[in-house]
Amino acid sequence: MVFKKLLGSLGVGGPTVDTVLDPGPVRPGDGLTGQVHLKGGGADFDIERITLELVARVEAEHEDGETEGVAPFGTFTVAGGFSLAAGERRSVPFTVALPWETPITELYGQDLGIVLGIRTELALAGAKDKGDLDPVAVTPLPVQEAVLEAFGRLGFGFKSADLEYGHIRGAGQQLPFYQEIELVPAPQYAQVMRELEVTFLAGPGGMEVVLEADRPGGFLSSGRDVLNRHVVSHDDVAQRDWNAVVDAWIRELPAAQGHHGVSAPHGHADAHGGHHFHGDHDAHRSGPGVGTAVAAGAAGLAVGFVAAEVVDEVGDFFEDEGDDEGDEGDSEA
Repeated sequence: MVFKKLLGSLGVGGPTVDTVLDPGPVRPGDGLTGQVHLKGGGADFDIERITLELVARVEAEHEDGETEGVAPFGTFTVAGGFSLAAGERRSVPFTVALPWETPITELYGQDLGIVLGIRTELALAGAKDKGDLDPVAVTPLPVQEAVLEAFGRLGFGFKSADLEYGHIRGAGQQLPFYQEIELVPAPQYAQVMRELEVTFLAGPGGMEVVLEADRPGGFLSSGRDVLNRHVVSHDDVAQRDWNAVVDAWIRELPAAQGHHGVSAPHGHADAHGGHHFHGDHDAHRSGPGVGTAVAAGAAGLAVGFVAAEVVDEVGDFFEDEGDDEGDEGDSEA
């Protein structure tokens, strides 16, 4: 029996785990629900705890260039302190709260190429056994969707999205990374910015919207990034004219660094009603992501297509993670 348990701790004849998430995407701050399905191995095992860990694929910039890695951003113990008999099947339901700053993985039903997952770990008596890794789908909060919809109505198009390791100076960021949603400017803004990066830092009471404009350079000068921040409430969704709010934010960006302003194409007055600051990222700016879809219209931002390499990257991430950990379960979402 002791020898069988030793083999089990090495992944031979031990319990198998298959975590299945409930169907459908979730929003930041909501509960992620599902079940951990266990199947006993060739002997009885004591399960000390079952741990779920949220992970994300992020980019990090450094002196030698840019690398990608996996960053954890939430760990939850959902069960433990029981025995699993040889061959026994048991299911453990769970609900874990997603952090408010959890990145958006899809917009209007289209994949943005952001890779999030939840990893299952079994702690057996005297050993740990990595289980499966399952993808997590996250849709925008209502206020996030309202802001993105306004950008679309103002003529901006989606370019790409990625996760950057690091912190934004002066912002109330909680996670070790932040999401950048890169937008292509509408024609009326093209003279003062080449692209616009939007970052949402949500919390229970509201959200910070960080805007970074990549400004084109002149004949004798290089381009300069302009950064500012606005604070909105979750309760503002139905009460505000978001086209006017977002248009005012955009027109403030060039003026923040003494550049000539942008005329209001729709005659909107300044209506943001929030706070802003000017500064720089602690982390470097990222380059274009793998998503190449660009489309927008009166109905708002819409992803025209997602490049094939996005799909390949997502699949490779979960396949590689599972192989590295000796995954014996099936990943489902």
